[in-house]
Amino acid sequence: MMSRLRLFPLTFFLFCCSFLAAQDDGYFMELGLGGGGNFYMGDANARFYNNTNGVFSLIGRYNVNPRFALKADLAAAGISGNSENAYGVLPGEGISFSRTVYDFGVQIEWGFCAYGMENWSDCHRLAPYGLLGLGMTFAPKPASNDFAANFPIGMGIRYKLSERVNVGLEWTMRFSTSDRLDVTRTDGTSLENPFMVKGKGIKNKDSYSFTMLYVTFDVFKRPCNCNNEN
Repeated sequence: MMSRLRLFPLTFFLFCCSFLAAQDDGYFMELGLGGGGNFYMGDANARFYNNTNGVFSLIGRYNVNPRFALKADLAAAGISGNSENAYGVLPGEGISFSRTVYDFGVQIEWGFCAYGMENWSDCHRLAPYGLLGLGMTFAPKPASNDFAANFPIGMGIRYKLSERVNVGLEWTMRFSTSDRLDVTRTDGTSLENPFMVKGKGIKNKDSYSFTMLYVTFDVFKRPCNCNNEN
């Protein structure tokens, strides 16, 4: 058993090396912008796309190969809600809130087919993908600054408009570790734990969702030594 455990790091290392070595020629980096709509889910909203606000994002993507990529994004989004739209009737009078959150995250994207120009080997100009990642959420005042981790999960589809231009549509749900994104006023009024019932896990936290259109441009061409002679 111990010998198998010792072999695992070596096997994983060899897999990563072979994975990276499988890169095709072309551009390995994308930079771009995205924008769209965002909604919050928590104690003040229980319906998808209710109280939708705007979101704007800066995007950087490293294409490991035609089917896998690492993406980083920095987004600013508005979130808002009203306790009258929550799960059932909350105690006390209705509470509404509106604030801005800033989100920085890194995601792994895996394509359901190889992505690229059609003259590239086994590539498709239109390719769907899934994503999973890790991020940080910062919600500044009114009441207090709030920092939290978040866990994005989602899917998208992208299209290679030309050899160096990409357009895409992406949906993500970002589950935060905070239950204070719906803090409302400087007097501390908050929708955190309104029933005074303790809960555990991500289901008792606030989340938000991005639906974005984006455009990216390929930069940094991969070196190609395929025609070099020794």
